[in-house]
Amino acid sequence: MWTYEKKLQHPVKIKCPNPAIAKVVITQVGGPDGELAASMRYLSQRYSMPYKEAVGVLNDIGIS
Repeated sequence: MWTYEKKLQHPVKIKCPNPAIAKVVITQVGGPDGELAASMRYLSQRYSMPYKEAVGVLNDIGIS
């Protein structure tokens, strides 16, 4: 039923770091609607998931 392969959709190579862009990105990570809050929701939902196959997917989404 589940086929899950953990890999990036596109390879990531940082050629030139940009602190200004990094500041904008980090604002999207924090806050109540940010990625960190979503990650915590995925990690907490894995404990109530009735399907054992989906627990691994929720865990990988939460820690990625």
